[in-house]
Amino acid sequence: MNDRQDPYDPYAAHEQQLIGYDPYGRPVYGQVPAQPAQPAPPAPQYEQQQYGYDYQGYGQQPRQPQQQYYPQQPAAQDYGQQQYPQAPAHGYETQQTQQVQQTQQQWIPQQTAPEPPAPAERPAAQVPEPRRPDGESEAGRDYRTEMFAFIDQPDEDSEDVIDWLKFTESRTERREEARRRGRNRVVALIVVLALFAVGGLGYLWYAGKLPFLDGPGQKDAAAAVDAGAQKRDMIVVHVHNTKKGGSSSALLVDNVTTKQGATVLLPNALGVTHQDGTATGLGKAVEEGSLGTREALDSVLGTHIGGTWRLDTPFLENLVELVGGIEVDTDTAVPADDAAKAPAVAQGQKQSLSGPMAVAFATHRGEGEPEAKQLERMGKVLHAVLRKVPSDPKAAAVTVESIGQILDPALNAQTLGALLSRLGQHAKGGAYRTDVLAVKPDGTLTDDANKKVVKEVLGGSVAEAQPGAAPRVGLKNATGDEKSQIAAKAALMNGGYTFVDGGKADKTAPATQITYQDDAQRDRAIEVAKTLGLPETVVKKGENAVNAEVVVILGKDYKAS
Repeated sequence: MNDRQDPYDPYAAHEQQLIGYDPYGRPVYGQVPAQPAQPAPPAPQYEQQQYGYDYQGYGQQPRQPQQQYYPQQPAAQDYGQQQYPQAPAHGYETQQTQQVQQTQQQWIPQQTAPEPPAPAERPAAQVPEPRRPDGESEAGRDYRTEMFAFIDQPDEDSEDVIDWLKFTESRTERREEARRRGRNRVVALIVVLALFAVGGLGYLWYAGKLPFLDGPGQKDAAAAVDAGAQKRDMIVVHVHNTKKGGSSSALLVDNVTTKQGATVLLPNALGVTHQDGTATGLGKAVEEGSLGTREALDSVLGTHIGGTWRLDTPFLENLVELVGGIEVDTDTAVPADDAAKAPAVAQGQKQSLSGPMAVAFATHRGEGEPEAKQLERMGKVLHAVLRKVPSDPKAAAVTVESIGQILDPALNAQTLGALLSRLGQHAKGGAYRTDVLAVKPDGTLTDDANKKVVKEVLGGSVAEAQPGAAPRVGLKNATGDEKSQIAAKAALMNGGYTFVDGGKADKTAPATQITYQDDAQRDRAIEVAKTLGLPETVVKKGENAVNAEVVVILGKDYKAS
């Protein structure tokens, strides 16, 4: 029976002596055989470089003094060995060292120590693996793998790389999303612009404002104009020149239906009829102060004028000053008139005019110029004044009252102020027009004036004669004999008709002809024929050459009774 004690038994350590350490750092105890006493030379100190590992070449650290212990021999270990002498430094061994080695070979089990790696193969700062006997299994060891879990710790840099990849991916996605949103916005903008364009073109087509295309709206408007269904408010204004004499007249029209304004300038040569039936020019009637001038204009034009506004030149000056002056595009330069105390007016666009300057320009008529040129200048002044009139009816009424003029009883300051404010809104918005009524030398209206101005702008027609007024009968002389015209005029007036002078025809006609436009006027046309002593066969439906319900074109067959 083997009575050898376990060299690792701690309870037997007091009977044995420490002879060294095993490869795992554990103490080894044993008995050292007795040696003959002889003096041993002192062993020199050697650096451990034969059997131990020298880490100076790997970590570049300075060498430190190591603990003095006896390295194990690669051949065998003796657990009974107590101490080991230092190995000689020059490759030779003493006798005592050889004996110790022989003793260790008898007591220490054989094990093979791993050879240290070559210097070229040693990784920098790497801990060498522990040596263990060949064939020893993991289960027989007194340590476990999880004790060295620090070796498998995850690298912090790998987390940083993952975070960076996530950040890069998210930023790329945000960029792509921003691009998609930008493309969606562009597409939406294009769609909205296309809808606006289509809607605008549709409105222009409906309103008939596209060239070469007539929309339904334009046709409806034209039908309304032809039917005479539009409502208009109008007054006549007479500007009296108190310094040079003479007057100028115009109609101010507010089309309530279409919300448009207009100024129709009336020549002084326009023929009107006094209440006694005598014919005269508009300018002469205004100068005479005829009370029936407004009614006479209604008879000639087929309109319903709401009132008369007499605006003498001093009141016109006050009106221009009250609105703060005006701007007018002047077509000519007006020289100063010391006698009339009229300042000079320069020629050019957007000329600033004071009250006296505005009057000087509105009443100026150059030598040899037709009356229409002077009327156009007055129309510019009236239009510029309307643009400066307050849009508030009450404020406009205060402006009218501040002028200091005496108004027609039929036209008070409130009514005139309300009309001027509405006309001013049309003028400011560009829904305003100015026309000159064209007349022939004899004072009668031209066909062009009847069609465009009287019917379209003024709405004058046979259907809009004043209720209860006597029927209007126009007379155009085509006999070539003035006496025949006088006799026919007297007969019509004695018959209770309102006479409308149609002037002379361009050429004579062999037979008299009586026309009417409205079927409701056929019976009245037959009565007119009987009044003149003409047969019923001369009456027929047709376009009237004079603005009246019934028109008589007197021919050579007419014989005055």
